[in-house]
Amino acid sequence: MRLSKFADELPVPPVLQPRWKDPFHTYYEVNMTEFKQSLHRELNDTTVWGFEGSYPGPTIEATSGERVFIQWINRLPDKHLLPVDRTVHGAHGNVPEVRTVVHVHGASVEWESDGYPEAWFTRGFQQTGPFFRKPIYRYDNTDRACTLWYHDHALGITRLNVYAGLAGFYLIRDHRERRLNLPSGKYEIPLMIQDKTFKEDGSLYYPEQPEKPVPGLETSIVPEFFGNTILVNGKVWPYLKVEPRKYRFRLLNASNARFYRLKLDSGQLFYQIGTDGGFMPHPIGVREITLAPAERADVIIDFANLAGKKITMTNDAPAPFPAGDPPDEHTGTVMQFRVSLPLSGVDTSVIPAVLLPLPKINEGSAVKIRYLTLNDRQDPYGREWMLLDNKPWDAPVTETPKLGSTEIWCLINLTGDTHPIHLHLIDFQILDRRDFDAERFKKEGVIRYTGPPIPPEPQERGWKDTVRANPNQVTRIIMRFGPYTGLYVWHCHILEHEDYEMMRPYLVIR
Repeated sequence: MRLSKFADELPVPPVLQPRWKDPFHTYYEVNMTEFKQSLHRELNDTTVWGFEGSYPGPTIEATSGERVFIQWINRLPDKHLLPVDRTVHGAHGNVPEVRTVVHVHGASVEWESDGYPEAWFTRGFQQTGPFFRKPIYRYDNTDRACTLWYHDHALGITRLNVYAGLAGFYLIRDHRERRLNLPSGKYEIPLMIQDKTFKEDGSLYYPEQPEKPVPGLETSIVPEFFGNTILVNGKVWPYLKVEPRKYRFRLLNASNARFYRLKLDSGQLFYQIGTDGGFMPHPIGVREITLAPAERADVIIDFANLAGKKITMTNDAPAPFPAGDPPDEHTGTVMQFRVSLPLSGVDTSVIPAVLLPLPKINEGSAVKIRYLTLNDRQDPYGREWMLLDNKPWDAPVTETPKLGSTEIWCLINLTGDTHPIHLHLIDFQILDRRDFDAERFKKEGVIRYTGPPIPPEPQERGWKDTVRANPNQVTRIIMRFGPYTGLYVWHCHILEHEDYEMMRPYLVIR
């Protein structure tokens, strides 16, 4: 099916209004439902799942320190929109087919409100998972100003629930951000980038089997899913009309498995001002930005002196990353900016020279160094089985950092893929990456480095909650655990890997 590019205007998700707000707390109710939505003017309306009747869901905005309560309400049908593989952990025959639990990605939150994968619930809370604790989640928003996002996290079907549309932005603001005089209001736009494939009738396509079907299984998980069209904010290859001035964009890769290496075909710079966890020390001008699934970049693009021009945002990241096929003319195109609106007033916003100091976590303060492997094995059906530290999801908890302690985690990638590794609860800093002899490690269990440490890329030098762990490299991250104790998870954010079975619980103890 050939769809025209730049046929639909970019939608901007509305900001959600709370049900209740007073000086002490803010309360939202957010419904998850099934509905039809137009994703491209040449397609029939597509049945999707979403929050508050829209895909992506509305943007939730909180102020740093604001105490927010959210009741996430499942009003979805009992039958899944997409093929469920019952051989995947957490999705076996004894659980309901449709389950949800919402995780605010990047939030520092008590564990009972974190969206633990086995804290799922069904329509009207009729059935709940073994770790379900309460129907109303509490977010204390202790973070600095940053770009977070919320999405489903139900064990064994996260890849299907997010692909169906259960995702939205969650922005934290603070007084320092307001003082920076960045582009704001209608000049600040979140961009959620995803890939999908459609059937002729406009419905979502998700494979029932991998390329080599698994005999004896009606439905089987695939190693990774890559769609053949790119959507931004729920529209296929949209365009955005802009004025000849500065705009702030919050870029989010919300794809299941696809990485993006974004460029502007005008050759101009992105001025990056923030990473996953908030502002960088100062802006950097970059010609390209690489985003693994779940990574965010806060950028300013300046369209001044470009009146009348059309600028295309392109992608040249291979799939799978880093050694897969290059994108084609469709997956290599993201969206278009049309500098076609008249300037509505003098642009007084700035790209500040200085943003926010980044206190470096001292390596010497780490009380523990953990060496953790990323492994690729085969399951009894001959399928790829991705593991962390060679352990499945329900092996006993082995990572038990103490509250307030600092640790260094060395991620030893023994697979052929780059894995975006995400830790719940905390932000970390990337120390370095270093090439090593993976084959020797597999035989002898010894790390033999084959090159010097490589510092993080300039675009990663800030607070992060997701890091690209590349093949044949040891990636080192450092973080302080807190401010909460309890049960959290760390996992690969390629959703097919996370669902099978590249996710582990960890426990913060007193």
